[in-house]
Amino acid sequence: MRRRLLRACGVMTAGATLLLAGCSGGDGGAGEDKGVGKGGTSTSAPAPATAGPSPTPTGIDFTPDPSRAPKTAADAQRLALAIVAGPDAWGPDYVKRTPYLSDPGSWPVLDADCEWEAGTRPRSVLASVTAYSEIPAVGGKGPLRVAATVTVHRTESDADWEMAETLEEALRCSDQQLRPGERIIGLTSLGTPYGTGGNASSTDSVLERGEYLNDAFKGRQFYTWFQTRTGQVTVAAVVKGAPGYTEAEINNAQVRAVVIMQDHVKKQLGAQS
Repeated sequence: MRRRLLRACGVMTAGATLLLAGCSGGDGGAGEDKGVGKGGTSTSAPAPATAGPSPTPTGIDFTPDPSRAPKTAADAQRLALAIVAGPDAWGPDYVKRTPYLSDPGSWPVLDADCEWEAGTRPRSVLASVTAYSEIPAVGGKGPLRVAATVTVHRTESDADWEMAETLEEALRCSDQQLRPGERIIGLTSLGTPYGTGGNASSTDSVLERGEYLNDAFKGRQFYTWFQTRTGQVTVAAVVKGAPGYTEAEINNAQVRAVVIMQDHVKKQLGAQS
């Protein structure tokens, strides 16, 4: 797993320039949802062709099986829960937060004033689940809070629109109010479709980076949101930095969570031999 993760994803900064290196698959309140979550791999040969449209590869190691795609909200909810990254996916020091899972039907919306508020889940979304984890404050370090979000759309086109909207949000609002006492500033975003920029594991990806301000902390902390799409499913991992943690620690945890969720998507929806 460690070697797979090391070569899977890399996120680097050089001044204002963002570089998102590609990923290879690995081994197996509203402001809160955006601030810490918005609101194994199948290596066998594809299944023999069956009646109906042939599956279309969307990644180097993934061929979707249309018969396994969720059709109802209940099926999509079960799928999202099977994919979403819990504390173990982030690292050995992470634990569940309370509450651990987002409320069913929750969907955060960025309003015209660049503030996150509770919204209504669009009809294009079958289910969306956010799981909240953290490393509690210890030894002079602040609480490092993270979250993983899985959104199951009705179609791949719907999921593609969500990726475009995520990319647009940072362009429209470089400074965002997450909730009272918490905000991000200087937000930038970068989109990397499959086959470009080294992205070889997901249909599309979006990286957001900025600075996180919390009234409970002194100084500015690191903020990063990393979202990918595989077929009709998007997965995202977000970290709000805390005193005592380096960018490398944050990046490593985020990469680990995203790689694991991508693998879960492929295992749940991929063609079986």
